[in-house]
Amino acid sequence: MPRSKRRQTLRDVAGNITAPCGFEAAGVRCGIKSRGRDLALIYTLSPACGAGVFTTNRFQAAPVLVTKDRVGRERIHGCIINSGNANACTGRRGHRDALRAADLTAAALGAPRRSILVSSTGVIGEPLPMTKLAAGIKMAVAALGPDGGAHAAEAILTTDTRPKSTALEFDLDGRPVRVGGIAKGSGMIAPSMATMLAFLTTDADISPGLLQSCLLASVERSFHRVTVDGDTSTNDMVLLLANGQAEAGSVTARHGLSRFQAALDRVCTHLAQEIVRDGEGASRFIEVRVEGALSEKDARQIARTIAGSPLVKTAIAGGDPNWGRVLAAAGRAGVRFRPELVDLRLGGVAVVRRGAACSHDESAARAAVSGDEVVLALDLNAGKHEAVIWTCDLTAAYVRINSQYRT
Repeated sequence: MPRSKRRQTLRDVAGNITAPCGFEAAGVRCGIKSRGRDLALIYTLSPACGAGVFTTNRFQAAPVLVTKDRVGRERIHGCIINSGNANACTGRRGHRDALRAADLTAAALGAPRRSILVSSTGVIGEPLPMTKLAAGIKMAVAALGPDGGAHAAEAILTTDTRPKSTALEFDLDGRPVRVGGIAKGSGMIAPSMATMLAFLTTDADISPGLLQSCLLASVERSFHRVTVDGDTSTNDMVLLLANGQAEAGSVTARHGLSRFQAALDRVCTHLAQEIVRDGEGASRFIEVRVEGALSEKDARQIARTIAGSPLVKTAIAGGDPNWGRVLAAAGRAGVRFRPELVDLRLGGVAVVRRGAACSHDESAARAAVSGDEVVLALDLNAGKHEAVIWTCDLTAAYVRINSQYRT
């Protein structure tokens, strides 16, 4: 039997942010961190339109403010990203340093001053070491190449244990169009638009307004569905650059939009889930699914409350099927529902029916919360709406990592 059209639509391809035509990248070490690569550069050979989603934290880092001012307004040639220093809560000096980093990159590339975006991640409250950064920018420009995406993915990491990247393509007018991405994030993750950064590229030809609306939709379905520890960073951003270099027609509301949105959704979802899987100290990936709600908003609020509960997360860390913690979290989510209608499953094991404990195999329930991937499914039996939030367990390693972050 031939494969369905849906499965034929999207194809995984090698590479990440340099998989789309016309993009180059680099990742180098300039000494901001004590070890490893710490400066990444993403570059497009032809100017791109840009879209962005940014942290809602009231304390917004200097690079966030600079990039917000440019994305969507300017034609973009690239983005310079450092790790190891957030350049957040650094006052006027921090803002000048962010602008200086962008200006130095533009000069080294021979690009217009306002065509460079800037991003940072790391320790809050310390000024950028501009001498090291300036030297690193020169190294990054010299190292640019179509095979530099893997090094860039390494250079943006902080407490992450591994890079996060993906790329895929779909056909439009018989020609391939590609979307690629890299991300970092392991702790301080609860994106209201977490320390989380994602950089996406595409060779699709698409208008800035449509690009922004597509990114907002994808972020809502992916990065806004994850939590590690309930904290939202000063530096979060998701950036998407589209340079129009694919030899295909333009993506419009009537032509290719559904395929482009599906590709972007899948790239963002993959990166978001990889962030959760690499949560600081995490040993288990948890999917919290709330079904049968009166609205998607209600389902999402309950799912997020369960996913963010330290008691739920520590129970899963210990392989303890303590389902009472799940019900308690749902009950404090601020959503009205009838407890006497609620069902709960741990994996495939029903542990609650109609709001009360039901007979089940305790060993099977324990096995359901002891594997690498755990599913908690709560059915309110009140409506037709559902929502999913992805999270991870909470272990002693998380405490150790964050108690020693600056030391």
